[in-house]
Amino acid sequence: MTDIKSLFDYEIENLITDNGFQKFRAKQIVQWLQKNVTEFSQMTNLPKQLISFLEENCYISMAKIERKLESKLDETVKYLFSFNDGECVESVVMKYHHGYSICISTQVGCKMGCTFCATGKSGYSRDLTASEMLSQIESAQRDLGVRISNIVLMGMGEPLDNYDNVVRFLKLVSSENSLNIGMRHITLSTCGVVPKIYELADLGLQITLSVSLHAPTDEVRSTTMPINKAYNISELLKACRYYINKTNRRISFEYAMIDSVNDTDECAKILSQKLSGMLCHVNLIPVNSVKGTGYVKSKLERQQAFIDILSQKGVTATVRRTLGSDINASCGQLKRNYKEGGI
Repeated sequence: MTDIKSLFDYEIENLITDNGFQKFRAKQIVQWLQKNVTEFSQMTNLPKQLISFLEENCYISMAKIERKLESKLDETVKYLFSFNDGECVESVVMKYHHGYSICISTQVGCKMGCTFCATGKSGYSRDLTASEMLSQIESAQRDLGVRISNIVLMGMGEPLDNYDNVVRFLKLVSSENSLNIGMRHITLSTCGVVPKIYELADLGLQITLSVSLHAPTDEVRSTTMPINKAYNISELLKACRYYINKTNRRISFEYAMIDSVNDTDECAKILSQKLSGMLCHVNLIPVNSVKGTGYVKSKLERQQAFIDILSQKGVTATVRRTLGSDINASCGQLKRNYKEGGI
């Protein structure tokens, strides 16, 4: 069965005309998909023969709301969505002064095995299609009655491990015939799949690349992020510099602050040396309390000391604002509770 919402307009046109239907019908189908129809029978201006063909050969991907948590602190909303096959992922909608942002998932689970991440502890099931990424945004917009203006690919999964579907999503979501969200309003997060960073750079897309660094040395990073054994920090930063040179876009480095693991003055000094002269920003993130990790977030004074050392060396850094803390808004925890019968 063809996932019709993952097709570009010209691919829908080819599908229709190759099977003997008139070219203009493709535009009608695209218009119906923009209206978020869930069944081909709802496309009322299509002939019955075409509707029958679509029902027999295609399907419309949907993201059904299984659970919804609303923060009483800051209006953050967390969703657990299920897809046509019953698999579930999480998305989070956050309200800022400039509008609404959504953090979406790109895989069901994750293969990367980062020790501080709740998603990785649930294992990996499959990649998401481009349409399943789109559907998370469409379902959230429809439920909240708002227009989402910014997208962060920082939910469940490693986006660059699902490269082809993610790139297709980026091109679809920015299309005038889709959600028309500009590339400069999209951030893609990666734990460091180095070959794909080079490929992404060569595409020249104007998205923001966010790199989960989380340690200044290979010794520390390899204990928390297994991918570092395949692509070490030196290789990763080389790829990041290539990305900056190709796109002229600033990179954001994510750094989870873990008490007594990666938050020392020495860690800050080494990090500042490695990032010196690079067009980048460091987001310090107090590590989430995830069952089974034993990790504790760094104290406030330690976070500030870390920032001060980086700033002295010319590296800008801030502590990321925590949203939805009362609903465990970081991805992976809602699904785990749901599967374990806790919610």
